[in-house]
Amino acid sequence: MKPPQEFKIISLRECSVSSLTLDTPQQATEYWNANIPSAPWFDPCKEALVVLVLNTRRRILGHNLVALGGLDSVNIHSREVFRPVIALAGHCAILMHNHPSGNSSPSEADIRITREIIRAGQLLRIALIDHLIVGERTTSLRELGVFAGF
Repeated sequence: MKPPQEFKIISLRECSVSSLTLDTPQQATEYWNANIPSAPWFDPCKEALVVLVLNTRRRILGHNLVALGGLDSVNIHSREVFRPVIALAGHCAILMHNHPSGNSSPSEADIRITREIIRAGQLLRIALIDHLIVGERTTSLRELGVFAGF
């Protein structure tokens, strides 16, 4: 039997926080830029998928690295996305990942997994506020209409 694995949610005490409330993609990007690239696990040549955990007022409770991928993909499952949200008693979440190429346009896989995570969140009653792709600029999948119909 495999021993239980530890996962770590980075609390705000361990972060450089410029804005505690994340109401816009720009505020989430500021949080990413202040905290994620300086993390010991971050490699700009690999995709990193991070979930930002928020309370009912969209104040950030912390973030968690969900998965590290390769140059152009990262494999995830909804349970890994929502595990830290549940552990912190979060109300909603923002999903963020980088594209090492610098092109922040979403792939078909990005769109597909976002829709799967939205549906899983609906079952758990945890809202996915947005999925942001960080590159030379940041792209919001909500602003692109991927969340329409949910």
